Amino acid sequence: MKIQGATALVTGANRGLGLAFARALLERGAAKVYAGARDPSSITLPGVVPIKLDVTKEDEVEAAAREASDVNLVINNAGIAKLGPWLGDGAIEDTRSHFEVNVLGPLRVARAFAPVLARNGGGALINVLSVASWINRPLLATYGASKAAAWALTNGLRIELEGQGTQVLGIHAGFIDTDMAREMTGPKTPPQAIVKEAFDALERGDRQVLADEMTRQVYRGLTAEQPVYLSAINAA
Repeated sequence: MKIQGATALVTGANRGLGLAFARALLERGAAKVYAGARDPSSITLPGVVPIKLDVTKEDEVEAAAREASDVNLVINNAGIAKLGPWLGDGAIEDTRSHFEVNVLGPLRVARAFAPVLARNGGGALINVLSVASWINRPLLATYGASKAAAWALTNGLRIELEGQGTQVLGIHAGFIDTDMAREMTGPKTPPQAIVKEAFDALERGDRQVLADEMTRQVYRGLTAEQPVYLSAINAA
């Protein structure tokens, strides 16, 4: 689909990648941009419509779908990332919170907005995933599990929404230079670069985008004779 003239909703739009999405939508000529955040007063970008939206709260997601009933592009960006291994302290609680936000959050949004997108011609749904969808290391163990589940969710939604003409795009990326990744070491991609890759892919009609070189390398390694997720054992 084309962004020029679109009406879009971005979840988690008050900072980081979500803010970059909202800004790029305006720059590319979107007609209206709803910027969702738990606290709408934290939305300071001129030209967007702040909307109260905590993706863990069913009532707020449903209210957002009623308020933003004119959207034809929904960007599931809101997410959390906590550090720690599977066998570390707090792993159960971290798993629960990661799945609540990173899996059930996008699912709630997709369920609420699928009928809206259908009424408005199909449009598109973008899910922000991760290279951690495919490779899991102790640093981001429970986060990676949630992104693997979100990848499965995205793959399923592609099939379920195909009949109503909704393009479902999954974005896989490594570390992005935002507050969420401030404790991570290693190369980080500017959020603007991730957004450009995503929107270019959206306008081409793609269903998946590998937004940086590390992600592309990991993706190629999934089908290697020694798959990358097994090679990671020696690199841990």
